[in-house]
This record gives sequence, structure tokens and C-alpha cells, in this order.
Amino acid sequence: MIFEGAGRMNNSEPTEKLAKERGITLKQDETAVNSVFEVMTDTLSRADRIEIRGFGSFKVKDYDGFTGRNPKTGEMIDVNPKKLPVLRSEKICTRG
Repeated sequence: MIFEGAGRMNNSEPTEKLAKERGITLKQDETAVNSVFEVMTDTLSRADRIEIRGFGSFKVKDYDGFTGRNPKTGEMIDVNPKKLPVLRSEKICTRG
């Protein structure tokens, strides 16, 4: 795996590491990564499901509206229904 043992990384580190390991420029890597996220965004906006084998699947989940409370003021507020992307990860087995 490319990032094995990498620990915690900020946003740019995986891109830099991948570009270096693949022998491509940061711009090429950034373009590829952005393209993948654009396709994922378009797919989820149509409420389709995305499966990445060995990683997990994404789907859009509908949440009903409800009456909540503003934690700062205690005022009761209506929270509108919403749709959010959800990741269901696969179990990853490691041998060690």
C-alpha cells in the first residue's frame, strides 16, 4: 500500500507522495485526484451508489427534518430534511 506506515497526513502530503512515487508532476496528480472527486460528486448527486472494492461504498442517505435546539440560546428551531453522503467502509483484515 502506498501510504502504509505514513501516520497522520495533511491534505497535500498524500498528493505529493503519490506524485513522487508515480513519477508525475503535482499538477498532473492534482488533476487526476480532482477528476475522481468530480465523478464521485456527480454520481452521488444523482443518488447513485459508488463502490470502491477493498475500501467501502458511498451512498446518499435521506434524513428527515426535526425540531432541534440552538445549544447557545436554547431556542427551539426547525431543522430541514437533508441528504448527505455516507461511507460504509469494508472490514480490512491485516496479518501481522
